[in-house]
Amino acid sequence: MSFPLLTATAALPALGAIATAAVPAARRTAAKWLALIVSLATLVLAAIVLVRFDPDGDRYQLTESRAWIKDFGVRYELGVDGIAVALIALTALLIPFVILAGWHDADPLETGNTRWRPTQGFFALILAVEAMVIISFEATDVFLFYIFFEAMLIPMYFLIGGFGDRAHEHGEETASTQRSYAAVKFLLYNLVGGLIMLAAVIGLYVVAGNFSLTEIAAARANGSLDMATNTERWLFLGFFFAFAVKAPLWPLHTWLPNAMGEATAPVAVLITAVVDKVGTFAMLRFCLQLFPEASKWATPVILVLALISIIYGALLAVGQRDIKRLVAYASISHFGFIVLGIFAMTSQGQSGATLYMVNHGISTAALMLVAGFLISRRGSRLIADYGGVQKVAPVLAGTFLIGGLATLSLPGLAPFVSEFLVLVGTFARYPVVGIIATFGIVLAALYTLVLYQRTMTGPVKVEVAKMPDLRVRELVVVTPLIVLLIFLGVYPKPLTDIVNPAVKQTMTDVQKKDPQPEVEAAK
Repeated sequence: MSFPLLTATAALPALGAIATAAVPAARRTAAKWLALIVSLATLVLAAIVLVRFDPDGDRYQLTESRAWIKDFGVRYELGVDGIAVALIALTALLIPFVILAGWHDADPLETGNTRWRPTQGFFALILAVEAMVIISFEATDVFLFYIFFEAMLIPMYFLIGGFGDRAHEHGEETASTQRSYAAVKFLLYNLVGGLIMLAAVIGLYVVAGNFSLTEIAAARANGSLDMATNTERWLFLGFFFAFAVKAPLWPLHTWLPNAMGEATAPVAVLITAVVDKVGTFAMLRFCLQLFPEASKWATPVILVLALISIIYGALLAVGQRDIKRLVAYASISHFGFIVLGIFAMTSQGQSGATLYMVNHGISTAALMLVAGFLISRRGSRLIADYGGVQKVAPVLAGTFLIGGLATLSLPGLAPFVSEFLVLVGTFARYPVVGIIATFGIVLAALYTLVLYQRTMTGPVKVEVAKMPDLRVRELVVVTPLIVLLIFLGVYPKPLTDIVNPAVKQTMTDVQKKDPQPEVEAAK
């Protein structure tokens, strides 16, 4: 029996979470180092998965399949395609930076009297989320996917509600109330989506007789499983609703600004750069593959929702006073682009959407983590409390600028390639939709440059006059992310080579071909 590489990649952070939580209370530093070492070991395993994956090979590789709940046809089935491999690599890459950035976020806190913050629990929860996200990308059994799709809500709930941002304008008591509200809102929104999906999962089993993604998709392709039109549409809606909440897609997005605003900056990165990607990934893997006809039926409405997300998120970002909420609304706009690319039903659009998932994760991590370093120095999330930072902390300001420019998809940085492919792929089939979506780029430039101008330029405010520049630990966090943004912006081929074969197979699932350009015959 070959080594179960996929299981090991998910099991290692899970075991690391248990070990970190078990570290004695007085050994906070040991718990931090243990979590970091486990995350780096997981990154090594993810790199091995990436190396062993053959883009020109079978659709699902490194597969594992074992009986689990025989009476209900549930199996422990894992397998990865190019899209999953890219997102597993992203997840494993970001977690060490999240841990390093949050090195002191769960240390004892002085609030008039000393209050213990369980450091071990903070880092254990991060590793638990990593394990659940990775196995969600690997699962090819629908029921197995559903379990971890829902289970990841529990550690995220405690990370948001129990370890919130210390920089709050209204004091600790109000901050605690708002953290609790944000955590409960996050949990309720996602639980409702999960319950609706559970009904659809049960319905799928009734129709198909098993939960295996590969078997059901094969039966759909060869005609041995023929779903009634209305049945397929209802099942699709059940799955899509849950994924749209997680994504987050307008109008199911309202939990995200609260969650990101009240969480620490590393946890905010965990939410939008890692956890939310499960929603858009699942649209590609499950919605399009299991329900191709329903996916095409719902496309016009979904494109409208994606457009609203793009414009609405960007407009609200322009008007934000809070740095972290600005990044949250910008992410809603970016997720609109991802959904737009998926349902444009073109190879360029879906390739761009997949690249966008990866590049958005890197760019948002860079911007939000630098913003977190900035906020921790000043003790405020309000944009108006800053000014002239680039004169006293030029390295911090420079990295903040690069993260911001990546957010607005500046050519030469990684998100530009993604956004360009999404817009080209959308315009090829839906030119009006593509034209409207480009306004999101203009608004992105507005909110990013205004944010930089108001925080980094102008006269130096008294409160930031003695602000220190980035420290060594913070540079270790930010520098690799900046390097990746530039490298993938200049040379995205390694990523596209992995992703494109999987995208072609998805296009085959929905029986769509790219529109041919209309070329006027030479006279």
